[in-house]
Amino acid sequence: MAAAGAGMSLGGVGAYSYARQIEPWWFEVVHYELALPGLPDPFAGLTIAQISDLHLGRFATASDIEPAVRATQALGADVIALTGDFVSRVSVGEPEMLVQMLSRLSAPQGVYAALGNHDWWENGPLVAESLRQAGITVLQNQHVSLRRDGQSLFLAGIDDVWVGRHDLAAALSGVPSACKVVLLAHEPDFADLAARDRRIVLQLSGHSHGGQVCIPGHGGLHFPPWAQKYRRGSYQVGEMTLYVNRGLGMVTLPLRFACRPEVTLFTLQPADR
Repeated sequence: MAAAGAGMSLGGVGAYSYARQIEPWWFEVVHYELALPGLPDPFAGLTIAQISDLHLGRFATASDIEPAVRATQALGADVIALTGDFVSRVSVGEPEMLVQMLSRLSAPQGVYAALGNHDWWENGPLVAESLRQAGITVLQNQHVSLRRDGQSLFLAGIDDVWVGRHDLAAALSGVPSACKVVLLAHEPDFADLAARDRRIVLQLSGHSHGGQVCIPGHGGLHFPPWAQKYRRGSYQVGEMTLYVNRGLGMVTLPLRFACRPEVTLFTLQPADR
């Protein structure tokens, strides 16, 4: 019994060390091919790289996150999407870190971002300005048009849902009814509202951290508001696809277990081909 107890204690210590020192920085590059209804044929093969939830601050510095940022750039995606919660504080140089680190990102059809709740809890305007200084287009209830061979695919972003700054109608204002939209929305549970608009064929989100600390056979120990229903990975919400990225950083505890940080690369294809 003493030997068994010692083994369990050592196992607990080992699991904690793994969750504290290894998994938080052992990011995974996930590849998804998505078949989207109504996607214009010229956009077949379009690639979108997504990262989310950097949470620069107490638990993560720029040097911790930079390898994932470099890996994102190395994917050579047509579009890069950043889905919020860039900081957990702004008091120890985090805005400057964002500028230095994210200015390395570039893509042929642009780098775009939506803000998250932590960004607004800290200083939303400052975070947005830092992203712009890094050359990133911040979509705050706005959209842009991506063009290929005379056809358009729209990329829209809503401001944060939890703090009540979102306005989907404004974000989609002027998008023709026959056109298709990829939506950046930090909180995944907004998908139930987004899916009511048939123009939106894909929503990219973060926020949940995938649970951050997960127990095999049970799942994540905690999910925040607006990530209670859609927690990690791919979902079909009506005719719309939702993808929930596990993020790169951490909140509450400096731990990740059975929930590695994630960089995602999507390849889009028309569903009706």
